[in-house]
Amino acid sequence: MVKAKAKAKKVAVKKSAPRKARKVSLESFKVARESAPFVSFRITDQTVYWSILLIMILVLALWVLQIQVDISEILDNINAAV
Repeated sequence: MVKAKAKAKKVAVKKSAPRKARKVSLESFKVARESAPFVSFRITDQTVYWSILLIMILVLALWVLQIQVDISEILDNINAAV
């Protein structure tokens, strides 16, 4: 026996009506008012973060410098002993 294939139903697709473009009012750029003076000192979260980062970098640099001095002294002692 051969089974007959069921015919696929054709679904009608509704086309949407084209949308009309909205009119955009053209405006020139305007200079915004300053919310704070350009040169001002204010401690913010970023100030604290950058300060901590700076201190960590300086401590690390001093630590590496101290290690280099220690290595230099050890090498000088070895050369003096020979």
